[in-house]
Amino acid sequence: MMLPKILATSGLAAVLMSGLAFADGHDALPAEVKARNGLMNNYALNLGILGNMAKGTSDYDANVAALAAANLAAFSATDQSLLWTANTDTMSIDGTRALPKIWEDRADFDAKGNDLAMAAKALADVAGTDLAALQGAMGSIGGACGACHKVYREPK
Repeated sequence: MMLPKILATSGLAAVLMSGLAFADGHDALPAEVKARNGLMNNYALNLGILGNMAKGTSDYDANVAALAAANLAAFSATDQSLLWTANTDTMSIDGTRALPKIWEDRADFDAKGNDLAMAAKALADVAGTDLAALQGAMGSIGGACGACHKVYREPK
């Protein structure tokens, strides 16, 4: 089916473009940090769309829900190892919230990334079905995001 390929390609292009947009004004940041900040912004955009639908603060639209969930699945399924290079943590540079613990326990960090990918895939499988299915799948994706952020992201 061509639609998943189109969605994945569109999602990856959005990640790259958001990284470029974020880079404007953040020239001192390493490319890896610019790219992962862009990726996180894309996660936030798509999760926000889905979260607003799930909470009822915006109308449920099956097509938009399916697209946003497919974006999350595509983003989280990519190999992100090039984004998490040594010396790009909060102790090494400004402009990131990535804690050094990422590199101290890389296996757990990568496992949490895999958990996110599985939750995003499950969400993508049902998001365009109906509102109840979307609502039912949102907890898993939120839990996967939170599990990583609680351990590996510096609080604001």
